[in-house]
Amino acid sequence: MEKVEDKLTYEKAFTELEGIMQDLQEDKISVDALTGKVKRAVVLITFCNEMLRSTEAEVGALVKKLGL
Repeated sequence: MEKVEDKLTYEKAFTELEGIMQDLQEDKISVDALTGKVKRAVVLITFCNEMLRSTEAEVGALVKKLGL
């Protein structure tokens, strides 16, 4: 997997994804740039999915620790 910047947060990644999607919907991305944007979107989606899974696991562990 391509390395994502160390300072990337879920919110930043999600916002960037929204921008890419909007540009795609409005045909603002040239054919020449399309592959690069799709590759970046894949990296961002993977990052967001990993963050969500990690957060879910951490919250689940905390809830289990509390006995809830």
